[in-house]
Amino acid sequence: MIIPCMNEAGSLPGVLARIPDGYRVIVVDNNSTDMTAQVAKDHGATVIGETVPGYGSAVHAGVLAAGTEILCVLDGDGSMDPQDLPPLVAALDNADLAVGRRGSGNSPLHARLGNAILSLRLRTKYKLPVHDLGAVRAVRRQALLDLDVTDRRSGYPLQLLVLASEAGWTVVELPVTYSPRTAGTSKVSGSVKGTIVAVRDFWKVLS
Repeated sequence: MIIPCMNEAGSLPGVLARIPDGYRVIVVDNNSTDMTAQVAKDHGATVIGETVPGYGSAVHAGVLAAGTEILCVLDGDGSMDPQDLPPLVAALDNADLAVGRRGSGNSPLHARLGNAILSLRLRTKYKLPVHDLGAVRAVRRQALLDLDVTDRRSGYPLQLLVLASEAGWTVVELPVTYSPRTAGTSKVSGSVKGTIVAVRDFWKVLS
């Protein structure tokens, strides 16, 4: 599994302690200025660095570094539970992509509105049965590489869904736990400005 991180040293111990048995963890350190890389190593994760800033850059670096047939991607802020990953992986028996649907109660209003608008667009224009942008997902590595997701910023998960729809993939959505982040501030939903920048990145994918 891949955990893209920037300054998540405070949350990573709790996240890594919840990794299901048998999962290999790659933490992608995306220009952290704290002890993210060292904390990840101390808790048994493989750590690689990605100097090009952006969520998509970090995820793509992890995909290239991974050696497993199936990949999972999960945020490192402690808001999601790695124990929710096995059902997503199991869903790949009948699907090409499995994404998690987070509950909305722990997101600020501006983030919930942005997510709702973009998810509605995915359902109406692309006929995808999703209500979230897939911050946690499971997919087969080679199929993901063949899909050629090129966005290297926060639009990566949205472009993945759009390309999956255009490729005729079967996409399923399963509920996942969603809690307040355990440390630090979100780079996206932590401020109105961060959310606006992310939504702008997202909308470029849809336009």
